[in-house]
Amino acid sequence: MAPNLSSLFLADATSAEPVQIISPKSEVLSYQPAYQAPKKPVTKSKEPQYKWDIVWKNVLIFILLHTAAVYGLYLMFTRAMWQTNVFAILYAAFTAMGVTAGAHRLWAHRTYKAKTPLRIFLMILQSAALQNDIHEWVRDHRVHHKFTDTDADPHNSNRGFFFSHIGWLMVKKHPMVISKGKTVDMSDIEADPVVQFQKRHYILMVTLLTFMIPAHIPWYFWGENWWVTWYVTIARYTLSLNFTWLVNSAAHIWGTKPFDKNINPTENKFVAVAAFGEGWHNFHHVFPWDYKAAELGNYRMNFSTAFLDFMAYIGQAYDLKTVSEAMVKRRVKRTGDGTWEEKECSGKKEERGHDHEYGEYVWGWGDKDMKEDDVNDVMRYNQLKDE
Repeated sequence: MAPNLSSLFLADATSAEPVQIISPKSEVLSYQPAYQAPKKPVTKSKEPQYKWDIVWKNVLIFILLHTAAVYGLYLMFTRAMWQTNVFAILYAAFTAMGVTAGAHRLWAHRTYKAKTPLRIFLMILQSAALQNDIHEWVRDHRVHHKFTDTDADPHNSNRGFFFSHIGWLMVKKHPMVISKGKTVDMSDIEADPVVQFQKRHYILMVTLLTFMIPAHIPWYFWGENWWVTWYVTIARYTLSLNFTWLVNSAAHIWGTKPFDKNINPTENKFVAVAAFGEGWHNFHHVFPWDYKAAELGNYRMNFSTAFLDFMAYIGQAYDLKTVSEAMVKRRVKRTGDGTWEEKECSGKKEERGHDHEYGEYVWGWGDKDMKEDDVNDVMRYNQLKDE
């Protein structure tokens, strides 16, 4: 049925104001319709607005540091004595143990216990690595595990390789990092006398252990040119930093996910070699309380585990926690990407739906959110009485 047009005109005609239905010809010819852009709906985000705040002092430091490191690498290949190069590699390996076996597996994740001599030794090595004091390192790392790849993660890999590798150190922390960081338990670290000693004397320790002592040893003992040994020291330190940062960047972007396909951390062999066994990152984020930080049964790509096993052999490391084979298989079947089954189970798969909730993120042994079944299924080696 056609609409009743006459009723529309009548409604206008009977209104309080007279309506001119037909406009003069001059008005019609001169009429220009005004363009109105479509209005976008105004929505207020409930999330706090975050503006990148660049710390230019850090940017300048990193530029100078990497420039000097490139020159140091050039000297290593052209002028440095072979003894100087070997010493730099060995020193880098030992300082790496302070980070991997010390700050990471001992203090951040509590995957094992260590007697006082080993704790002091690892604290000294971690100071020589110059990657912030143990207290700050552990706090950032526990927040990273608890809120992986969210705005509360200090080096959120969803912001790209550069940010997760080094960019996060060039800007002020996201407000969520600070607010969520306050919810992570740090009471064990704050009560540790070894950690507190380092915190009080950190500037002096890193000045001596990171730069002055390793630079003077080649000069004093085998007559290396001071200019050469100083820049080789800078190169050694800068390379060590970048190898560690690869765990935050490359190992969250490239690789396989045999244990949980729903998270960003991956198994990355190159990072595993460069970071002394820390590149088996998919396993590590699923089972952060395992002292091996990997499922491997050998030491070829996990030198840090070899170091800890030796420390356990001589009685300095004890109560080493690791994941049972049954727990690994259950998790692989539930959330793996299939690469583990293809290698270990002849391609057999069991597909199950899974959404990763915050409740499944734990920073390590002692996290209040760790599931009781996981606690009961953990295997321990070299159990000794506490000192």
